[in-house]
Amino acid sequence: MRKYSIDHKSPVPLHAQAETLLRQLIQEEDYRNGKVLPNEVELAKKLAISRTTLRQSINKLVFEGLLVRKKRSGTRVAQNVVSSKSNNWLSFSQEMKLRGIPIKNFELHVTWVTPDEELAAFFEIKPDRKVLKLERVRGRPDEPFVYFVSYFHPRVGLTGEEDFKRPLYEMLEQEHSIIATLSKEEISAVAADDNIADKLRLPAGSPLLFRKRYVFDPGERAIEYNLGYYKASSFVYTVESTR
Repeated sequence: MRKYSIDHKSPVPLHAQAETLLRQLIQEEDYRNGKVLPNEVELAKKLAISRTTLRQSINKLVFEGLLVRKKRSGTRVAQNVVSSKSNNWLSFSQEMKLRGIPIKNFELHVTWVTPDEELAAFFEIKPDRKVLKLERVRGRPDEPFVYFVSYFHPRVGLTGEEDFKRPLYEMLEQEHSIIATLSKEEISAVAADDNIADKLRLPAGSPLLFRKRYVFDPGERAIEYNLGYYKASSFVYTVESTR
């Protein structure tokens, strides 16, 4: 760690410098071979930054799938994981509109819930602070093909009375001055449980494409934690990259 340092006089934010440092650190052979990263207290002290600032940077790499954090065993570089980034992302409504696909809302529910440990950690809020939960079942006029569950940071200022039939990010920007600029996603395959199977009109156990999306504002503060369950037979997820 001697060769890594934070420039406290730089105009670059401390958390951004810490993130760059971590990306360099996890490329080192020792860490790629399974060595545990220094703990947060030790690392924050060496860099002369707060644990909160350091944790923000670590959380981003965890959400990208580059780091794995486990209780009692520390934080390590993720093994055998490929992380794909897709630029120029859109809300679901905007994307479907561009593709000329008419979309119907089959279900729309808004509730206030107590976050679980993972969600509270992502939002960096106290676990007893309630967050708005938005559930939507959407698809073509003749069949639903995706079930979305979104949670929003209390800072966003949603009341639950908004028109959630509108394109989400357009509504957030126009009504709450919240601009979504960064999305990080994780894609995997899961089987439909009884609840999701019922919503998507599928047999229980049917294959689904499962996507986690973490959405941030220009200051890279968390806005939304989104879970999407797509019918495998009705949806193809495409990632376009430019080199």
